[in-house]
Amino acid sequence: MTTAATPSSTRTRTVATALTLLRASRPLSWIDTAFPFAAAVLLAAHHHGISLAPFVVVGTLFFLVPYNLLMYGVNDVFDHESDLRNPRKGGVEGALVDRSALRTLLWWSVGLPVPFVVAMLVLVARENPARAGWTALALVVVLFAVVAYSAPGLRFKERPFLDSATSSSHFVGPCVVGLVAGGAAADRTTVAVVVAFFCWGVAAQAFGAVQDVVPDREAGIASVATVLGARRTVRFALALWALAGVVVLAAGLPAAFAAVLVVPYLVLAWPYRSVTDDASAAANRGWRTFLWVNYACGFVVFWLCVAGWSAG
Repeated sequence: MTTAATPSSTRTRTVATALTLLRASRPLSWIDTAFPFAAAVLLAAHHHGISLAPFVVVGTLFFLVPYNLLMYGVNDVFDHESDLRNPRKGGVEGALVDRSALRTLLWWSVGLPVPFVVAMLVLVARENPARAGWTALALVVVLFAVVAYSAPGLRFKERPFLDSATSSSHFVGPCVVGLVAGGAAADRTTVAVVVAFFCWGVAAQAFGAVQDVVPDREAGIASVATVLGARRTVRFALALWALAGVVVLAAGLPAAFAAVLVVPYLVLAWPYRSVTDDASAAANRGWRTFLWVNYACGFVVFWLCVAGWSAG
């Protein structure tokens, strides 16, 4: 005899699923993808006198939650076995999802973004038809990179150097989508900002990979850090952060002021420039600091965007 589910048990399952999805989406990182999109599209559209309000709202909501759920949810599903052996998982550095919830997580991760993406394409076609095709292409590339990073058969995260480049695209991509939809031209300022942002992202992923050199090698997982080794990977990250600072100087004012924002990252990574592979787990302290430095630097970038809005 089958027992019907009670309202309380249904609510309990619903709440449990919602909490699982929330943890998997990494709320700490929501702003890292939503802000680049919103800032880019608003500044570009403002400069060209275009009104994209509905598109901006839907796009910001998409890059705030569904995009992050897709990015991290797919990763949690296909990295579940290795995550069980990773002591960093289960907190702000990554959710540890129960095996029984993996199928549900995958369905929500892939399904939730769909209506948002469709709405974005419809809205940009209505509000800025000249850029609709390019915006669609940018979205397809960005979403492919998100899935390809973790999905079986592609697993860009296990292809040294491609892992860092793809990870960087996860954050630069929303910015590019916003720029394209807003009608931004590929001028000196735009190119310099995007290239500097990309260099920053590659450096961030590489530095984050240092702490996992030993467990990744033991598990047979390749990464930029397992190929270069801990010491050289930290120095690679330092060089790219410095390069990001130099490149953004070419953007002109007020964007060029962002060059000083590489300094905190250089300071936090510098103590690990000679770390050995055996001691690479110690870089986790620097990585945890990195997560909070992002918020402080993001606050400064916000005001630089305000200055750019006023100047435009």
